[in-house]
Amino acid sequence: MNVIKKNNNWWFHVIAILVILAWGVSFPFTKILLANGITPTEIFVYRSLVAYVGLLVFSRFRVEFWNWRDEALAVLCGLTGGAMYFVLQNIALNMTLLSDVVIVIAINPLLTTILAAFFLKEERFSWKILLSSMVAFVGVAVVTFRDGLVWGNGLLGNVLAFLAALSWAVYSVLLKRVQGRHSTLSITRKVMIYGMICACPLMFLEPMTPMSTLLRPDLLANMLFLALICSMAAFFVWNLVIKKIGAIRASNYLYLDPIISIVMGVILLGEHVSMVAVVGCALVLIGVIMVEKM
Repeated sequence: MNVIKKNNNWWFHVIAILVILAWGVSFPFTKILLANGITPTEIFVYRSLVAYVGLLVFSRFRVEFWNWRDEALAVLCGLTGGAMYFVLQNIALNMTLLSDVVIVIAINPLLTTILAAFFLKEERFSWKILLSSMVAFVGVAVVTFRDGLVWGNGLLGNVLAFLAALSWAVYSVLLKRVQGRHSTLSITRKVMIYGMICACPLMFLEPMTPMSTLLRPDLLANMLFLALICSMAAFFVWNLVIKKIGAIRASNYLYLDPIISIVMGVILLGEHVSMVAVVGCALVLIGVIMVEKM
């Protein structure tokens, strides 16, 4: 029995890596949509809408209402892990280099560990978390302030990326509070719909993209990949992974994200990766890995 359980957990670790691969590719794909005039909020709303409909079909159109407390938690999950995370991330991608954004966002496993230590009691706050935090935050600071404290799109984009990472960490902690009482499919659907609802008002603050642009075959295929693979499938599987192996262990796989995204950014976008970015990325990854290995 223990052997079977161990093997099942091993497969959830493999699945977590596959999800991270999909999310790593999503950064340059999102950058391509932004470069073609689709707004940050539109990208999130449209991909969430398609993903939600797909999940609804998959669940045979069964809609489940939770108790008011859990429903409120679902709204917060949608706000933090949906609207805030993706919209802030998309805005950041529109303002600065892809490499900067993915390096700063890579700190979210560490932020998840810190929040989980305080609120989930999965791990006590210890000196290793403090030391790891210092190393990772130095890495973020190296990337963020490499040009000095000059307030502009680059610095603002990095700040927004950090806020996106923080919102995902909050989402990971909130998610653990409802996972024991509801199915992964039900939770994923609610995160999608509530995140979309929270983000919709922001669309009125941005110019709408013409339908002719949205229906361009290459951009439509890009959007469908983000919706069906990176949102619908990956979100559902990720929530299941967190349920099986825990928020801290699952989030530590996110350290692969910047490596995958930067490589894909070089291949698809032709972005140049500076030595400062490499150093910053290394420090962030060292800090995150220290939490797991020390």
